[in-house]
Amino acid sequence: MSLSSGVPRLVDAVLDRAVVPGYSRLGIALRRGFWADDDPRGGALAGKTAMVTGANSGIGKATAEALARLGATVLLTVRNRERGEKARDEILDTVPDAQVRVEVCDMSNLGTVRAFAADLVNRVPGIDVLVHNAGVLPEARSETSEAHEITLATHVLGPILLTEALLPILGTSGGARIIFVSSGGMYTQSIPVDDLEYRQGDYRGAVAYARTKRMQVALTPILARRWAAQNASVYSMHPGWVATPGVAASLPGFQRLTAPILRTPADGADTIVWLAATARAPESGLFYHDRRPRTEHYLPHRRDDESAVRQLWTFCADAAEISPNRS
Repeated sequence: MSLSSGVPRLVDAVLDRAVVPGYSRLGIALRRGFWADDDPRGGALAGKTAMVTGANSGIGKATAEALARLGATVLLTVRNRERGEKARDEILDTVPDAQVRVEVCDMSNLGTVRAFAADLVNRVPGIDVLVHNAGVLPEARSETSEAHEITLATHVLGPILLTEALLPILGTSGGARIIFVSSGGMYTQSIPVDDLEYRQGDYRGAVAYARTKRMQVALTPILARRWAAQNASVYSMHPGWVATPGVAASLPGFQRLTAPILRTPADGADTIVWLAATARAPESGLFYHDRRPRTEHYLPHRRDDESAVRQLWTFCADAAEISPNRS
């Protein structure tokens, strides 16, 4: 039985609209029962290379381990080499024959991202999977050395620039899959076109996080069209509510309240791995949760019009110093 048939489709829709059960461990447990023939096959990524940013813990580390199990050479891309090496060693403890390398890059610093990508293009023949997972949730507003608000730089500007700079080696073996790890919290926000750098009002880290996760989702169709010429599929997704070190540190109240129903990091990584490795590439340009496309808006007053999305894209392209249009 699959999610395309009547009862499973109804269950899936109820879980999605109810939010709490759908985002919890219950949601993925129920849906998993409909996925019997839907898993990536063993060795699905043999001979391929995958890059995962923010891969030293939580969902990023679980994603890296799962991709390694499927045969990929995995580039753990982290800010701190020591923590990256610890994560690599832990992955090798569970997947002894894995091919895992540590790369160091601060995704919030555009100059660093540009230099890192230029070096990588000369060292790596191709990247087949690129998972943009690196994330921050600051208590107070801070700016990078390039004067960009830290969540915007980390979640939006850095990933766009990194992908652009890696285009010469993306999908050289037959197509690439690019995945933005968003959040269900993005449903609570719309694009703040008049304050993309969050300079106005009282700063709240959770709001900054949700805003930039909304931006990732809003830009996904534009980026899918932009990078289609490289035979790249582009996705955004949200993992549900997951117990990770980042959640515990940044949202301790939420962690305490929801602890009994939080998903494991492996559960959170499931859709990322499915998007990266399922035999037939899922439809590009869409927003996914638990292996299925989802609506980008539930609240009418949070719906972004085309003008807002275009303004956001123009701003991001200018900040990353790339042309907004492909020639």
